[in-house]
Amino acid sequence: MRIAIHPEEPSEALSEALTTARLTPVGVADVLALSEGEHDEGWDLVIVELGDSPAPRLSFARRVKEADLARVLIVAAATDHAELVSTPYDDFVLTPVSPVELAVRALRLIEPSSAETEETLHFKDLTLDLATYQARVGSTPIDLTYMEYELLRFFVTNQGRVWSREQLLSRVWGYDYFGGARTVDVHVRRLRSKLGEERVSWITTVRSVGYRFG
Repeated sequence: MRIAIHPEEPSEALSEALTTARLTPVGVADVLALSEGEHDEGWDLVIVELGDSPAPRLSFARRVKEADLARVLIVAAATDHAELVSTPYDDFVLTPVSPVELAVRALRLIEPSSAETEETLHFKDLTLDLATYQARVGSTPIDLTYMEYELLRFFVTNQGRVWSREQLLSRVWGYDYFGGARTVDVHVRRLRSKLGEERVSWITTVRSVGYRFG
């Protein structure tokens, strides 16, 4: 895979996520370096980390898209939403970056047909098909609403960490959702019910904070 990254030296957190995801991008300082370093078959993907300098890096992403040099995957913080709206890109991931999500989104941009057949997440006897939005426990399908599925997918790809209700609202429901924290509680309760009594412990309530999966 021919992947470039800007800036040349990404943050330590992103570097670790890239290593875990088995992605080895080439650092590029600017669009000229990207163009001059282009492979015979072109770049498959350019990852742009906004970090603490979102404006110039979004400008870089815009120029990459205008020159049609590669597909662009943005790595952004939730606070970068306003800037992202006016910038062309192909997909984005929010920090802190999940290596699983990073790998899936990168693969989807680089090899769309492969992503369609390989996008399956597993946790114990749970299977999530990311292409068809179907969920199964063993061989038994689980009837989930769209948002129940999205919440469960987020939990599976971000295991072990405690997420506050506000973070879950932002990451799963999106920036424009104005519902309260009770929405998260209701969906967690429904997920526990649908997963079955023996799997209730998968989603742990952390008092006064939020939820942990795994």
